[in-house]
Amino acid sequence: LCCVVRQISAQPPDMWKAVVTAAVAFTLLLCRSNTLDNGLARTPPMGWLAWERFRCNVDCVDDPYNCISERLFMQMADRLAEDGWKELGYEYINIDDCWMSMDRDEEGKLYANKTRFPNGIKHLADYVHSKGLKLGIYLDFGTHTCGGYPGSIKYLQKDAETIADWGVDMLKMDGCYANVSDMSWGYPDMEMYMNKTGRPILFSCSWPAYAGGIKVNYTDIAEHCNMWRNYGDIQDSWDSVTNIIDWYGNNQKILVPAAGPGHWNDPDMLIVGDYSLSYEESKAQMAMWAILAAPLFMSNDLRSISEEARSILMNKDVIKINQDSLGMPGYRMIKGDNKIETWVRPIVAVKPTYYAVAFLNRREDGMPYNYTLTLGSLNFTYGMGYEVVDVFDNHRYGHFGLDTALTVSIVPNGVVLVQAYPSK
Repeated sequence: LCCVVRQISAQPPDMWKAVVTAAVAFTLLLCRSNTLDNGLARTPPMGWLAWERFRCNVDCVDDPYNCISERLFMQMADRLAEDGWKELGYEYINIDDCWMSMDRDEEGKLYANKTRFPNGIKHLADYVHSKGLKLGIYLDFGTHTCGGYPGSIKYLQKDAETIADWGVDMLKMDGCYANVSDMSWGYPDMEMYMNKTGRPILFSCSWPAYAGGIKVNYTDIAEHCNMWRNYGDIQDSWDSVTNIIDWYGNNQKILVPAAGPGHWNDPDMLIVGDYSLSYEESKAQMAMWAILAAPLFMSNDLRSISEEARSILMNKDVIKINQDSLGMPGYRMIKGDNKIETWVRPIVAVKPTYYAVAFLNRREDGMPYNYTLTLGSLNFTYGMGYEVVDVFDNHRYGHFGLDTALTVSIVPNGVVLVQAYPSK
């Protein structure tokens, strides 16, 4: 039965109606009973992650404000807790690579760099917890981390017990310096050892990314991982964002049915608030990550983030789409020669079904593009029609029957994100 549902949900747009019926939704829930069930990540996790913005900056002498250190993570925890982020669901503070010392202690245990983390990870976890937040940490399955620090392949049980003793709440496990063939046992073993500690630890796996992204059995991966990276690292550029979107669209028949409550595709961090994206491009990334049901991990400097970037990342209606409780990712329904893409995500936690629709403009010709379609062309079926409202500015487009033309104006490299509510 689960295989049937996966086949239906992977079909082209003309089969989409079948996916969003109540029967299929119920069956999807039954299928997911075979996935990792540690009670975590029932909706896409949200938080802050250091890597894209702060990388492996270990120079705390000449750059103490930005180096990977206890101070940096405490300051980011302060911002999440005090500036309204936590109340919106941004609850994880995640350390990435380069936090460790270059060797293990005499018992074979990892320990933090004593200069940059003078009080150790347990102290940092206690501080983060005191703010009502959760701490994430980074390990690598291979012989070394990507930054050259000690790897975990011979120490999986010891490292699982160590991070649990510290009070860590999330683990991102990378895959540098490892054989891909070993990952099929290594990541499941790490999940087993973490479960044995008795501490709930959300598990983010890089296994699919190193195995080619689509050349993996996502059913197996979902039994062990709460989320997984399956494409290359995001960079601070619009091209990087669109490359990820393209890859997800081109492989959606595999990726869409793989994700759901407790197990998510991870297209990588939100770079809203960094250096390269314009305001419209920032809205587009946030909108598309909501459509994709992606984990929302910001990688920016919350101490100096602009009000424009803050308004995008804190948009409650976009977050609500992302956090829909059934967790069905969106689908690229239309990719036209006019370089306008239409992505649809059914929001099926309520009945009748309503939808989030993203109109993504891939044009670069210097002016807004007026794009017209009908809701019926998107396989919407509610006979009384829909009320269409813009998510970012709350503009009400009005009531639209299934055959009524809807026109949206989309700026270059921008998005129009709407919700279509069944009319009463």
